[in-house]
Amino acid sequence: MVNSKPDNPLGAYLRDRRARIDPAALGLPARRRRTPGLRREEVAQRANISPTWYTWLEQGRGGAASPDVLNRIAHGLMLTEAEREHLFILGLGRPPEVRYKAAEGVTPRLQRLLDALETSPAIVKTATWDIVAWNRAAALVLTDYGQLPPRERNILRLVFGNSRIRAAQDDWQSVARFVVGAFRAEAARAGAASEIRGLVAELAATSPEFEALWRENDVHAHGEGTKRLRHPVLGVIELEYSGFAVDGRPDLGLIVYNPVHAADADRIRSLVRE
Repeated sequence: MVNSKPDNPLGAYLRDRRARIDPAALGLPARRRRTPGLRREEVAQRANISPTWYTWLEQGRGGAASPDVLNRIAHGLMLTEAEREHLFILGLGRPPEVRYKAAEGVTPRLQRLLDALETSPAIVKTATWDIVAWNRAAALVLTDYGQLPPRERNILRLVFGNSRIRAAQDDWQSVARFVVGAFRAEAARAGAASEIRGLVAELAATSPEFEALWRENDVHAHGEGTKRLRHPVLGVIELEYSGFAVDGRPDLGLIVYNPVHAADADRIRSLVRE
């Protein structure tokens, strides 16, 4: 018998994961098992790979597995997305390629977080820049998204197709250029190239300005910055924005806008509390 290498974290992780699976839950006989969980050959069968190859992986032999093999093993061991990512990091030294999944809304907890930000407009967007959640401050300061059809709650459609949004920007041309570059980078990072194809074609056909910016192939990081808005009630306000990933939801991003000046915060608070 070949012992597993003591410095083989991948093997240790695989053994731990298969030990946690109840064979009976998979319709497998549970009797006469010396150790808990699945046997190696059962994992190999579920992953549709050679039992010998799987055994070598646990023992730290045979070299690195391919992404396809790791994906099969992740399926066989019923790993969560976080566990699958960890498996790839241990096996290949990098996360798996992104598999884009359309957002299905936000949790009540995340919505409560948005609602707790009284004077800071906050939105949650998908990798294709559809807005799926917002707070009252965002509805009053940015756009009342609840009054728009779901299809129109898209940042690019608003920037390039909504005259009121365009007029509210202090420097629309700079905003538009940044939005296109950040959108391109984020959609590519999320593996959503095919999902944005229709939106890009639509905007290129209806907005020569979008078409020209898209052809430039620029990319930008949507991290943090400052923007000035002309609000019909508040007047000109200055907001700092910061982008955040939503833990456990790679399909979503959170953007929070904080008033730069205390006077702006006071005016937003008064508007929110009306």
